[in-house]
Amino acid sequence: MKKYHHSFQNVDQIASKATSLLKTSQKRRSVRDFSTEPVDQQIIENLILTAATAPSGANMQPWTFCSVSDPEIKQKIREAAEKEEKESYQNRMNEEWLKDLEPFETNWQKPFLEDAPWLIIVFKQSYGQKSDGGKKQHYYVNESVGIACGLLINAIHQCGLVTLTHTPSPMNFLSQVLNRSSNEKPFLLLPVGYPAENAMVPEIPKKTKDELIVWY
Repeated sequence: MKKYHHSFQNVDQIASKATSLLKTSQKRRSVRDFSTEPVDQQIIENLILTAATAPSGANMQPWTFCSVSDPEIKQKIREAAEKEEKESYQNRMNEEWLKDLEPFETNWQKPFLEDAPWLIIVFKQSYGQKSDGGKKQHYYVNESVGIACGLLINAIHQCGLVTLTHTPSPMNFLSQVLNRSSNEKPFLLLPVGYPAENAMVPEIPKKTKDELIVWY
């Protein structure tokens, strides 16, 4: 153990930063129309390292971030994802689900998987691997990886880029395309880049503070 060093700020500074963070975060949107303008790899690396500051069960850090910019691999991912998405839209999703998706004007076609300069595919590690080949137990895997993804999404927005939480179902094809270990399961796919000049987003409301906060 070591002493924790904290940079103390006065109440006014904290309140100002909290207000600024709220206003900036309220501008975050899921974007499906991406520019092909490149993003430097160092930026992506720093965003991922920010995500990796997340807490995790027993500090097992049960995540792997696969960052893809190779056009051929992105094409393979898009082809496999669209195959699953087409099946979902045509046969897996019920009427209520499809109705709920109407405001977003989505379909099985996912051009952003090739347009975005980067795809970050987050894998959760169901268990770790010991040096002797044995399995190392991981704890609260979904919770830990979910927190890391939240930090990553916020970091992407705060630095001026956009993303979209994409979860084609099933996602096992990602393990095959990226040749991942059997202890890793795909958790979330995030295209990352700049918005296209003509990018459009749906007009959707967020819950009010009275609907989502309960004070005791």
